Amino acid sequence: IYALISLSFGGAIGLMFLMLGCALPIYNQYWPLFVLFFYVLSPIPYCIARRLVDDTDAMSNACKELAIFLTTGIVVSAFGLPIVFARAHLIEWGACALVLTGNTVIFATILGFFLVFGSNDDFSWQQW
Repeated sequence: IYALISLSFGGAIGLMFLMLGCALPIYNQYWPLFVLFFYVLSPIPYCIARRLVDDTDAMSNACKELAIFLTTGIVVSAFGLPIVFARAHLIEWGACALVLTGNTVIFATILGFFLVFGSNDDFSWQQW
């Protein structure tokens, strides 16, 4: 139960940094909210690979590697988008720093979720 509470706290802190980067009166630009799409998309390749993989199959390793590659691309894009916005003067650099901090916390929370609930025990995310 403590893991679930700490993951919820981490997600809330990460979203708070994202919202601060958008809604503070000195920034007041909501372009960084596009990283929410990356938060939703990042676990999908790995979840699909975990469903399709068979540990005895040689092809399963390639499927896992492709899923990790796609997830890495999504995560790098989530970190790159605020930097591109800041370089294009759509957002301020302070907002970019807040969004990057939020990205770090959110992706650490997603990683923590898969580390805590990723095993095949009685309470697993695969049941959902």
